[in-house]
This record gives sequence, C-alpha cells and structure tokens, in this order.
Amino acid sequence: MSKRFRPKFSIKKGDAVVVIAGDDKDVAKPHKVLEVYPEEARVLVEGVNIVTRHTKPSAQNTRGGLVKKEAPIHISNVMLWDAKKSEPTKVKRSRENGKLVRVSKKSGEIIK
Repeated sequence: MSKRFRPKFSIKKGDAVVVIAGDDKDVAKPHKVLEVYPEEARVLVEGVNIVTRHTKPSAQNTRGGLVKKEAPIHISNVMLWDAKKSEPTKVKRSRENGKLVRVSKKSGEIIK
C-alpha cells in the first residue's frame, strides 16, 4: 500500500479500548491494544476474540495440542476509552506547539 493513501487511525498500540460490536462486546470494560495492523485495518486486543489453534508437537512445544490465543478484530469494532470520564470516546486531532496530538471529544483531554 502506498504511503500517500494510507488510512490514519486514532488507535495506537498500548491504548485502552472497549469493544463496541461483535461477540466480545462490552462497553463497560476497557482492554489493552497489543498490536495495530493498519494495512488490514485490524487491531489485536488483549483477551478479545479468543480462537483455538491445533498445533503439532515441535522443538519449542513438545506436547502440541490446543492453544488458545487472541485473533485480530476490525478497528471499527473498538472505541477509545476515556479514563477521566470512564466511558468510550471519539477522537479528534489538533495541533499543539506544532505537533499533531489526539484529543478526547468527551473530556477534552490530550491522549498520551
């Protein structure tokens, strides 16, 4: 994907988000973002979308068997968590001292 038309997302690695759609929908409990995949517009969220993988025995995993792990979900199904208001919020971008910063629309706080 060319850099010119790459979409910009307001969610980054390490942010607290809530799942607003899907099987793991829970608007009251925030989860941590482990990874962001901007090319596929997906995020890996801790403890959400758990899938079971069948693995063969290998040198690292001598037993093999069933392994449960998180799978990515679409970025539109998560919303940033505003810690000050304790509810989900939308994000706007504004310039501060020449730098682009993310600002919570509910509380007006700058998101670190």
